Amino acid sequence: MTTELPSATTDPLSAVCWPLATERLTLRRVTLQDAEAMWRYRGLPEVSHWLTFRPRDLDDWRLLLAAPDRLATTLVAERDGRVVGDFYLRVEDAWAQREVAERARGVQAELGWVLDPDLGGRGYATEACRALLRLCFEELRLRRVVANAFADNEASWRLMERLGMRREQYTVRESLHRELGWIDGISYALLADEWAAARRASSS
Repeated sequence: MTTELPSATTDPLSAVCWPLATERLTLRRVTLQDAEAMWRYRGLPEVSHWLTFRPRDLDDWRLLLAAPDRLATTLVAERDGRVVGDFYLRVEDAWAQREVAERARGVQAELGWVLDPDLGGRGYATEACRALLRLCFEELRLRRVVANAFADNEASWRLMERLGMRREQYTVRESLHRELGWIDGISYALLADEWAAARRASSS
């Protein structure tokens, strides 16, 4: 089974000098060798409850992780060599009218996260996401980052607010949950100039 990532033209994260170091964490590209460490928390019912999919078992998770698109958009965070969470970072096009569509290519990203609940409450997710926002705005020069969640997943949208993201959309019963049925969704976003202004304010 190959672990090759797509070419640089289809894999914007390949331009980044990995790994990234924060005060307590190391962020790097995922590999297939991370599957078992990730499954230790992703396989927990309380974690998979809010995720897009629930793999049947470790072998199923390995197959899902091996998909080229997932390898290209997944990062892991390590603390002292232990995988403590993983992050979804997908650079994408913004919506644009046809005449200006070229200017909207690869200008924004969607950010998501999954953290080992044994390590919750220590600020690891916030620390990692702040580093990824800095990466998006200062290295990749993106103009916008978005994040989405089920509205009932309060821990997730509270994190979005700690990151300085704005609530942009609240949708009513438009998300079909495997156990809860049709429930509300929520979206947050942050623009590059908002990020820069917050950075200036925090350093003054």
